[in-house]
Amino acid sequence: MSEPTPAANTPSAPTPVLSVSPVVLPAPGRAVELQVRVSAPVTGGPLPIILLSHGHGRSNHLSSLNGYAPLANFLAAHGFVVIQPTHLDSKTLTLGSDDPDAPLYWRARAEDMKRILDQLDAIERAVAALAGRLDRSKVAVVGHSLGGHTASLLLGARHKDLRDGTEVNFAEPRIKAGVLLAAPGRGDALSKFAAENYPFFSTIDFSKMTTPTLVVAGDKDDSPHLTVAGADWHADPYFLSPSPKSLVTLFDAGHGLGGVSGYDVAETTDENPARVAAVQLLIWAYLRTALYPGDSAWQEAQRALTGVANPLGRVESK
Repeated sequence: MSEPTPAANTPSAPTPVLSVSPVVLPAPGRAVELQVRVSAPVTGGPLPIILLSHGHGRSNHLSSLNGYAPLANFLAAHGFVVIQPTHLDSKTLTLGSDDPDAPLYWRARAEDMKRILDQLDAIERAVAALAGRLDRSKVAVVGHSLGGHTASLLLGARHKDLRDGTEVNFAEPRIKAGVLLAAPGRGDALSKFAAENYPFFSTIDFSKMTTPTLVVAGDKDDSPHLTVAGADWHADPYFLSPSPKSLVTLFDAGHGLGGVSGYDVAETTDENPARVAAVQLLIWAYLRTALYPGDSAWQEAQRALTGVANPLGRVESK
C-alpha cells in the first residue's frame, strides 16, 4: 500500500471503528495470558500503531483493556491502530501480592508492551480485517498516570533495581514517539506513602529518555498521595529529559485531565468534555507530526489550544 499523505491541519471526519477484544497473546512466565483490545479504522492503511497503557486507579475496569475509550475511540477513528493491554495490576485480575513487583507490576507492564510488538503477526491473524494494514515502522506509546510511567520506560527512562543496584533498561527502539499523561515525576519528591509502598519510583532517571515525547500535565494535579512537590511533579519528565520534548500544561486540570480514562467516570474530579477533546487533538496531532515529519498537525493544534481568548493551556518545547 502507498504511504498516506500528510494529514490536514485538523482531523477529518471520524472513520467508523472496529474494536476486537479480548485478543489473547501467549505470555510464557506471566501470571496470566496477556489480553489486549485492538481498535482500528475500518478502512485505510498502512496504519501507524499506538500502544495505550492504562493507569492504576480505584475503578474496577478502567485499569484494563476496557478503559480509556475516549482516547482509544478517537485515535482509532482518526487513523491509528490502538492496542490496549490489561496489565497485571488491573483490578479485573485480583492477583496475589507474593510477586516482588506487586501491586503495580511496573516491570511486567513494560514487558507487556514489548510482547505486543513481538506478536503483531498474531494480532493480524486474530483480527483478520487488519491483515497487511499495520505500519510497523511507525509505533508510538501513550500512557496515563501509572501508564505514563510505563510509557516513560519504553521511551528511555531508567530505574535502578532496588535489590542489587543494577540499571533497569526497557527502552524500546521500535517505538518512535510517545505521550505521557499525568505521569509520575522525580523520585526525591515522593510522599511518605509512595516512598513506603512504591519504592521503585524513587530511582527513576529521565536523563536517558531521548525518544521524542509530549508531556501533558494539569496545573491542579497535586497528587498528595504520591508527591510533596504538587502539580509541578507531573512536568518533571519534560524538564529532566533531553530534547526533543514538548510540554502542555492544562489550566484547572486535575489528574483525570477532564476525563480521559472513561466516559462519565465517577473518579474524575475535573470532568470537562472540552478538556478531553483538547487532549484527544493534542495526542493525535503530536503523533502525526512525530511519525510523519513535515505534517503540520502539531503546529496547528498548538495554535488551537493557545491562540484563543480563553486558552485551555500553554505549550513549551525544547
